[in-house]
Amino acid sequence: MTAATKTNGKPKKVNLIGLTSQDYQGGQSTLCPGCGHNSISSQIISVAFELSLQPHQIIKMSGIGCSSKTPAYFLNRSHGFNTLHGRMPSVTTGAILANRRLHALGVSGDGDTGSIGLGQFKHMVRRNVPMVYIVENNGVYGLTKGQHSATADQGQHLKYAGTNQLPPIDICIEALVADCGFVARSFAGDAKQVRELLKAAMSFHGTAVLDIISPCVTFNNHHDSSKSYEYGKEKNERVQDIQFIPSFDEVKVEYGEGDEQMVRLHDGPMVKLKKLSRDYDPTNKWRALELLEESREQHEFLTGLLYIDESRQTLPEVMQITQTPLARLSDEQIRPSRETFTTFMEELM
Repeated sequence: MTAATKTNGKPKKVNLIGLTSQDYQGGQSTLCPGCGHNSISSQIISVAFELSLQPHQIIKMSGIGCSSKTPAYFLNRSHGFNTLHGRMPSVTTGAILANRRLHALGVSGDGDTGSIGLGQFKHMVRRNVPMVYIVENNGVYGLTKGQHSATADQGQHLKYAGTNQLPPIDICIEALVADCGFVARSFAGDAKQVRELLKAAMSFHGTAVLDIISPCVTFNNHHDSSKSYEYGKEKNERVQDIQFIPSFDEVKVEYGEGDEQMVRLHDGPMVKLKKLSRDYDPTNKWRALELLEESREQHEFLTGLLYIDESRQTLPEVMQITQTPLARLSDEQIRPSRETFTTFMEELM
């Protein structure tokens, strides 16, 4: 898969297209120290390198939120578009229809997807737009001082938002009922699982939804929350609000398929992770829905590839979009002849 080259006298691994892992990196992260989003970005870099993806053929898409900042931290040689809040699915749909040769990689959050963008998310999934759709899920709005998102646990209490009285939206269930052909869930601290699921998602022909639990180290501070970290320290002065964000090590886990593991977060609470067993059948949609409902009732994270179905046609295939990018079509190809236009109008009458 890789070969060795020398830079400044030191051997350096290159992939099948002659690029090093550094060629897939991005800018310096400005997220809170210890944020799981950074770990996800690292895995995206590793997977793109290992799969020898051409950076110029990748389009990075995002909406608004901490998660939507992360495309700046990987694949700096790729195209990128930061859309409006919740509007990433429709903009990505347009980009893919205009150029089927692009590989779309979308990074969203639980608010960007589960709240303002839920309608767009559902329609993108049912249309089977070919893209990898990553949700960095922490149950809180981190950029606007920690309000509850649509995936927040019922009963979760946040310092500024109070107690959440509403049941959470499950991103994976929403994807399944919209006929998504690839649905998976992972935990940001399980680097190996995130990496393998990303490989599978990037190789999937259609919409691949990957819901990754990535706790917020700053605002999600309720001890009973399944996505919590403690809000650090805050100091108020007369002319400004100064927030101290503690430097945490990322929470990391490693456990076998079919096992359960309790993970202690930075502020002391425990969350339970359960990894799907080897004999699980990911082609059974009803079993996937049943397991997700069971895991929600038992307050645990069920991780792994939940469902896969490669039988559906993608949106460009359904619409019979040309393989040639639309911008490269000639005027003769874009503009119908008078005879073709007349025939078309007669069919409408």
